[in-house]
Amino acid sequence: MSTLMEDEIKRWTAKRKTALVLDIIQGKTTVAEASRAFDLPPSEVEAWVEEGKRGMENALRTKPLEVKEQYERQLRELQEAYGEAMLELRARKKLASLLGNEDEK
Repeated sequence: MSTLMEDEIKRWTAKRKTALVLDIIQGKTTVAEASRAFDLPPSEVEAWVEEGKRGMENALRTKPLEVKEQYERQLRELQEAYGEAMLELRARKKLASLLGNEDEK
């Protein structure tokens, strides 16, 4: 592991997460090994790796998006998906009530 990882970790700062993600990307460790070594859920470590990849991709763009723009775009996408899910749920409830399936409300 990296030298930043040697001490007992009390708080996962951005610097520590970056060091761990770089170790994973460089093949020095795996997500499974890191999650066991630092008692972290593998899904959390995988999320850090994905976030790191997105950040690198953005940094290497000709015109990188500002962090605020990235979060606003992601928020819009999530709001749209939520809206679609709510419409579908309402439609299903309406259909159930029209068909007389009161227990599905």
